[in-house]
Amino acid sequence: QVQLVESGGGLVQAGGSLRLSCAASGRTGSSYAMGWFRQAPGKEREFVASISWSGSTTYYADSVKGRFTISRDNAKNMVYLQMISLKPEDTAVYYCAAGEGAATAIFYITRRAYNYWGQGTQVTVSS
Repeated sequence: QVQLVESGGGLVQAGGSLRLSCAASGRTGSSYAMGWFRQAPGKEREFVASISWSGSTTYYADSVKGRFTISRDNAKNMVYLQMISLKPEDTAVYYCAAGEGAATAIFYITRRAYNYWGQGTQVTVSS
């Protein structure tokens, strides 16, 4: 089992920045790709970004490309999502997820690629 806890969400004005963190614990000795998803009220949970186990590959949804950056620190069992130039449409609950395996990040863009999920952190962007 892997436990994931997100933090760093909050209220920010449009154009602002936030950095989300995800702390992993438990069976972290295996290889896991990591991803961020988000879910706005009344909408499906959608893919935001993924990063491979080694950190050598990343993949982003078109809607956040150039504004969001995913990174990881395996020594600390941490994953981050740096968000800049935030827009009101970025408002959602953001979820961290872990998917078993060492494949490249593009293989981790669907929900079913992930085995473990965090509880989420709210991000609200005001206009």
